[in-house]
Amino acid sequence: MRVFVTGASGWIGSAVVDELIADGHEVVGLARSDASAAKLEAKGALVRRGDLDDLHGLRAGALEADAVVHLANKHDFGNLAATNAAERAATTTLGAALEGTGKPFLLASGLAGVAPGRLATEHDPSTFHGPDSARGGSENLLLEHAARGVHAVAVRFSPTTHGVGDRGFVHALASVARAKGVSGYPGDGSNRWAAAHVRDAARAVALGLTKAPAGSRLHAVAEEGISTRVIAEALGAALDLPVAPVAPQDVAGHFGWIGGFFALDMAASSALTRESLGWEPTGPTLLADIAAGAYTG
Repeated sequence: MRVFVTGASGWIGSAVVDELIADGHEVVGLARSDASAAKLEAKGALVRRGDLDDLHGLRAGALEADAVVHLANKHDFGNLAATNAAERAATTTLGAALEGTGKPFLLASGLAGVAPGRLATEHDPSTFHGPDSARGGSENLLLEHAARGVHAVAVRFSPTTHGVGDRGFVHALASVARAKGVSGYPGDGSNRWAAAHVRDAARAVALGLTKAPAGSRLHAVAEEGISTRVIAEALGAALDLPVAPVAPQDVAGHFGWIGGFFALDMAASSALTRESLGWEPTGPTLLADIAAGAYTG
């Protein structure tokens, strides 16, 4: 298939491009810079120049493709309203272009707010609806297109999709720990984060492109839930820093923007995903990656 991928040069996107090309697909990656374009071309992908605000380009990319994998997000935590609006506009544009075609449309989503306090499953709907909600309510917006002739599939990524080179949430936590001189965890540290190695997550996307039923949700989750205290302890050991709790009222001040995420409970099962895709994660665990130095540089 000819697969149009947004976010193709990003952390997860780069791994997804590798998997898709290895499976024999032709990949067209969206690139907003010369550096991103060169990175994609070096992998053997084609390039469409543009960004999430170029809705005409997004529509053209979708119309020319046999499938769309939408992984891009602005991730501007200082202006979430703009980030959410861009995500909703992109999802609307891509979905409209694919209506009535039966073509696969896989969209990146997350586990925040799905089932705090218990393991979220693929049957649990997203709680975010409408343009003013997190990610612009893009998961529910996407799945509405399943009734409009789009093979829509939501892929929920773990709060940490980790590995050497990761500059996401765990990297941010390590940076805070170095700056504060202590590896902290929120409250009693009992809230949990699901985790997956980036290569395992990318494999789930590639398999989902051809195997996931329309209207389904996939969980790119290898480890169901690691307590934030255990994560902090692993970072403390890797960085040679003490470990300490941070009172709930001090989390925002101590951690900054990452504090709101680190205080969430985001544990999830991937049993249905594994069964439907024949997917079995094989990559290192989060704690193994931390111990091996993935977040000490």
